Parts: sequence; structure tokens; C-alpha cells
Amino acid sequence: MSSPTTDFIRQALIQWFKEHGKDYPWRRTTNPWRILVSEVMLQQTTIATVLNRYERWLEQFPTPKDLAEVTEEVALRSWEGLGYYRRVRSLQKIAKIVTENFNGEFPKTFDEIKSLPGIGDYTAGALCSFAYNLATPIVDANVARVIARLDNYREPVDARLGVQYLWQRAKELIDPTEPRIFNSALMELGQTLCNKTPDCLLCPLRDHCQGKMHHPEELPAKLPKIPTTAIEHHDVLYIHNGAILLAKSNQGRHVGMYRFPQREEEYFQLLEPVLTQKYSVTRYKVTRHIYHITVAPQIMEDEEMVPLSQLVHVPFASPDRKALHSPAISNILHHHLS
Repeated sequence: MSSPTTDFIRQALIQWFKEHGKDYPWRRTTNPWRILVSEVMLQQTTIATVLNRYERWLEQFPTPKDLAEVTEEVALRSWEGLGYYRRVRSLQKIAKIVTENFNGEFPKTFDEIKSLPGIGDYTAGALCSFAYNLATPIVDANVARVIARLDNYREPVDARLGVQYLWQRAKELIDPTEPRIFNSALMELGQTLCNKTPDCLLCPLRDHCQGKMHHPEELPAKLPKIPTTAIEHHDVLYIHNGAILLAKSNQGRHVGMYRFPQREEEYFQLLEPVLTQKYSVTRYKVTRHIYHITVAPQIMEDEEMVPLSQLVHVPFASPDRKALHSPAISNILHHHLS
């Protein structure tokens, strides 16, 4: 039996969402594959970026079978610009299992969905509620923010006890009759009115929010961040006979993808880099210098000469693809192609 407060929260949130909820393509479908793709893309990627890629990617892989049948290289190339490439590897593993073990039909129970590679409680709950309208709780960063403020919960939400608390509260709050809409509403509230700078005056839950008078912008509390580490590396740009020297990663999150080969700084002696890039990867701040050399280097293990005509088909991480498209390196490539 739910409490009057819980009933109010459910009704107020659902009504607010029906009036103000945003229209996203993944909210117009109950197809579990299309919903899974949206959930995986939205992990650590902005909604704006996903909106630019979601429909085009699904045109290439409209069913799990379509992704299961291509090579990993094709899958990686399709994901360029979205980052965190382990996600598309997991998607391809899932696609193969669904195709081979479930006859192409996506599983319909929480336990079966969670047994798929790379799927945890959140994604399994999202698929159950958004695809099958099952009363399954979900907790992401937006939901965690709303619940922490709603309950004025001051413990770190990324600690073990905090995680347990959030999932239990999400389970208590979910509307059993309209779970698809309720979960969408809870996430939407965290994305919009209850974001980092809360707009409490417009919040549909303000009358039952325990945190609104206690500096809600301070919530949710989190464990201290791991400090970032600055790293620097030096890369080779070597082109000969219409081919470029590249290294193929065999470990880490970029396994199977190509990059510029690395050497020690001393290797380049008095050369000046043709391009210097700065970018961040998880907890690292990277400075990368690329040097154009004309004397053939010793080719190391996992390095190979790749025809320039094939670069459009070769999977690169975003910084490497951006480097290739930079004016400095584009001019060098154009010179060798002309």
C-alpha cells in the first residue's frame, strides 16, 4: 500500500511530464533494440550528440542481426565520434546473443536482459519499463539528483549505502500502472528543473520536497573525485607510396582501432610538431604532438602501412580522426594524394 505522499508524487510527476516532457525519437518507440541503442548511446554522451547520430546509426543497423553480421571494424567505424567504444563492442556482443540464442527476439524479463553483456541494473530496468511497461525502477545521475533532493539525503550517493538507498527509493516511488511514463518523468525532471541549478518554484514536487529549503544545489553528495593526471605523448606521421603508418590498438578501450604510432620525444630530435592537440580522456588530460617525418622509421609490432584511400573506412578514436582532418595534416595528405 503506497502512502498519500507517494501517490501525490506519482500523479504530479506523470501529469507534469504529459504536459512538458520532451519529444525524443526513443520515446516514440517500444522496440527494445531501438531503446537499448538509445540507452547505450546516452551513456556519457550528450543528448544533442545522440540526436545527431541515433536515427542514422539505426538505419545502418535496424535489427540486432544487422549488427551481429558485420565485422568489429565496421561496428567501430560506425561509432566514431560517440566515444567510449566498449559500448559498441557490448552492443555487438548483445546483438550476436539475441540473434543466436533468442532467435532474433529481444528477451522480455529483467533477469534475461541483465544476463546480456554490458547490461546492468539501470539498462535492464530501462528496457523493462520503456519497452515492456514493467514496474522496474531505474537510477541514473538525474534520478539520483531528484531523489537525494526530494528526501534531503545527505550521504554520498556513489557510496555503497547511497546506491542501495537510491534503488530502494526508486522501487518504492515507481508508479505500477504507468511505469514507462513515470520513469521518463523522473529522468526528465532531473534533466530540466532539478538540474545542477534547481528551479524549485516550477517543480511539480516542491510541496513534498524535503531538500528545497536546505540548499538543494549541494545535493546529491558524492565521494571525492579522483584527481586528473596530465600525460604527454609524441606521434609519428609517416607517409610513403600512398600509404600512412598507423598502429592498431590491441588492448584498452580502443582495442581494434587505429592511431598514430608513438615514439619517445628524443626520436624526433630537432623536429617541430605539425600539430599539437589537447584533450581529456576520463581522468587524464592529454597533450599529443604529431611530427611529420620523411625517413622511414622502424615498423614496430602492431604497426602497418595503410593505404590513404582506406582511411575513410578505418576506425579511429575521435582525437585521431580530428587530427587527420586538421588543416596541417590534411594538407600533407593532399600533397601525397596529388
